[in-house]
Amino acid sequence: MSLTRTLSFELTPFELRTLLGEYNTHLKYLQDRLDISIVNRGNDFILTGDLTQVERAQYVLGELYELAKKSDDIAPEDLHLLIQASLARNPETTTQTHTPVSLSTRKGKITPKGHNQAEYVRNILLSDVSFGVGPAGTGKTYLAVAVAVDMLERGEIERILLVRPAVEAGEKLGFLPGDLTQKIDPYLRPLYDALYEMLGFEKVGKLLERQIIEVAPLAYMRGRTLNNSFVILDEAQNTTPEQMKMFLTRLGFGSRAVITGDTSQVDLPRGHKSGLAVALQILANIEDIHITQFSSKDVVRHHLVQKIIDAYDAYDAVESKIESERAEIRKKQRQEQELNRTLNALSFLNSIKDDKSGQGGKDGNDE
Repeated sequence: MSLTRTLSFELTPFELRTLLGEYNTHLKYLQDRLDISIVNRGNDFILTGDLTQVERAQYVLGELYELAKKSDDIAPEDLHLLIQASLARNPETTTQTHTPVSLSTRKGKITPKGHNQAEYVRNILLSDVSFGVGPAGTGKTYLAVAVAVDMLERGEIERILLVRPAVEAGEKLGFLPGDLTQKIDPYLRPLYDALYEMLGFEKVGKLLERQIIEVAPLAYMRGRTLNNSFVILDEAQNTTPEQMKMFLTRLGFGSRAVITGDTSQVDLPRGHKSGLAVALQILANIEDIHITQFSSKDVVRHHLVQKIIDAYDAYDAVESKIESERAEIRKKQRQEQELNRTLNALSFLNSIKDDKSGQGGKDGNDE
């Protein structure tokens, strides 16, 4: 069913320019994603297209209006997430509102994008141990670093520890050239990038020198107790259950830990269980531990990334089903082979018994 709807907003010329984007890029992107027509005339917007899509566009424009009133810039990822939210919501229901959470860094305020990111930040702030689980590009690591920096700047913690399992090096860092930092730099680069963006290169360098910010491979955490610290374990899907237990039991007074990872991207050798997957099962019912699950809809990257993730998930599901069927076939084949071996053994024993019986009868006749 096609529908035409007109929306009117009270906007200053500057706010209107923010809402539309440079050269109307926001409007064009919204039209392309929802496959509708949007005509802008001053503060009026004429929406034409499928009923459901028009209502989704109305929701997005309303949210863009609120953003334009508060900010002089709307990032592409903001628009992307608003469209994702519109696709996920029921047009007939009202949108739940949440008190926004902002994090302060030297480079400015960082605001979570979308419901799941806001929930994730709240969980980190409310609990001493929290998990962020889901695909890459959902902001798990970036937001954890942002909360850590915010708490460090406000004096709520004394240091930040960044930890990551160096799976590619098999945790055997002694065989790599350079000092500890040089050895693990490649594995911690995403964490460094977030720190540099929030604090600047010079500030991060000074904090590293004073060990207020510390980087360490997971293997170097054994035997330590961490007090008044904010500890981030990134790429946790590549820990073993033993390593995960070791990490979680390092937590001391005044500290909190954030564990991030994607259980669909395990790089451990075949046959090894992921410590993250095991921990999520074991700790799911502990009240003071929060787990935030992200999905492809929360990806803050090019909109094709979500489709790529969904395609791989579908492929993995099919492969898993095929492997289960193959395993069932192999199981039946083993059972049949075992049954055949048993039947052959019984047949062999019976033949021996028959031979003995025949031999005994022959001996009796000879007498």
